[in-house]
Order: sequence, then structure tokens, then C-alpha cells
Amino acid sequence: MPEFIERARWFKQYHTRMASTISNIGQSGVGGRLLLSLLTEERLRRVLSRMLDENEFLSDYGIRSLSRAHLHDPYILYQDGQEHRVQYLPADSDSSMFGGNSNWRGPIWFPMNFMLIRALLNLYAYYGNDFTVECPTGSGNRMNLYQVSEEIGRRLTRVFLRDESGRRPVFGYARKFQEDPHWRDYLLFYEYFHGDNGAGIGASHQTGWTGLVARIIQLFGYMSPEQVLGEGARRLVYRKEGSPPRLVEGPVAR
Repeated sequence: MPEFIERARWFKQYHTRMASTISNIGQSGVGGRLLLSLLTEERLRRVLSRMLDENEFLSDYGIRSLSRAHLHDPYILYQDGQEHRVQYLPADSDSSMFGGNSNWRGPIWFPMNFMLIRALLNLYAYYGNDFTVECPTGSGNRMNLYQVSEEIGRRLTRVFLRDESGRRPVFGYARKFQEDPHWRDYLLFYEYFHGDNGAGIGASHQTGWTGLVARIIQLFGYMSPEQVLGEGARRLVYRKEGSPPRLVEGPVAR
């Protein structure tokens, strides 16, 4: 997109103060790729340090919609003599807002996690293997952004898999689904999931977005880091006639 690149470089030259707050469009990454992002490298590291902290956003079952740090330290706003608070709630909302359906204060949602995985793969296509962060934060275990996206995918998939005791997190404390041989292998694709234990919550047939778990399994089953960084990444397609699925164009930086 030469015209877009030219305009971006013009902006960088003539609006230096504003341009200094975003990524450097003139700095090439892996394969000569360019990055235009609100996240500079320093900001990206700060965001990921919170996102990958198991005491904040990173759950055993994906990325929470609100930091767990707000469990004991809620955000409080006083207005017109009333107290309003936003507190971490891993399951259903305890608020009557939106008809009692304000469920973005802690649960895990697959659409949001899928967008995060895609963003991480885009950033990996630019930064490559040299950019690493701690995952989880504070563990001393360093990963590149492909490995971070893969780790989030593993945690999301874990929602549906049996653990060491033979229980599936998705079924929570429902004994019928956990133990009954006629039910325990019939998975339900819930609307969203408990931020701490992965139990399914809300509508139990929400395949419209929770079905993305199949796409995540497929993505990391057929894709490799080398493909994401390779010259032909943008030409990869969902499927060719008579061949198995391959890496999609979507998660790869143009």
C-alpha cells in the first residue's frame, strides 16, 4: 500500500509530537514489514506485563475481561452523592445494569481472546523471535509473541478438556455432566466462562462465538512460527480444494 505508507511517513515528518506517541512507521521489522500501532514497544511490554499476570488478567482458562486485582481494590466513583463501583466478578454480574446482564467484569469471553491471539500473531510477524516477555509475568519463563498466543490458546482449550481428576472445567460443579456416562462427553458451548475455574456460564448453546475454540485448535495444529514470519505468509488461505486447512491470511501482518 505505497500511498498509505507515504501518507503515514508524511504524518510522522510534519506531526512529530503526535507521531512520537505511536509506533515508528519508518522502522522495518522482520521481512521489511512496517508497523502502525498505538502501542510503542515500551507500551506493548507494559500492557503484556499486566495481561499475562495471573493475579490480574491471565487465568488458567484464558484472558479475563477485567483484572482480578479489582477483587479487593475496586474502581470507585462518587457522583451526586452516590457510590458507583466496578469490582472483579468472575461469573455473573451482581448489578442490575443492562437488565442484570453486565457480564464483562471478570469472565472469559472467546471472541475477545481470539482477537488478542490475532493481534499477538500480527505483532509477532513484525517483531519476530527477538521480542520476548515473561509468561506468566514474574515466572522467569520468557516467550516470544507466537508462543504467548499459543499459550493463551492452550488455556482456552483447557476449558473443555478433562483435568487430572477426569473433570472438565466447562461443567463446573454440575455432577450430571461431570459424572454421568450419558452426558459427560457431550460438550456445551457456553456464552462465557468463570474467570477463576473455567465453568460455563450464560447461554449454553453459544456456538456462534465459543465455537472459535475449534478454530484455535485448527490454527495451532497447522500453523508454524516459520510460516508466520515467512515471505509467503500473506498468500496462505483457509483451505484449498482437496487439501487440509492451512494458516489463514487473517492472523498474519500484511
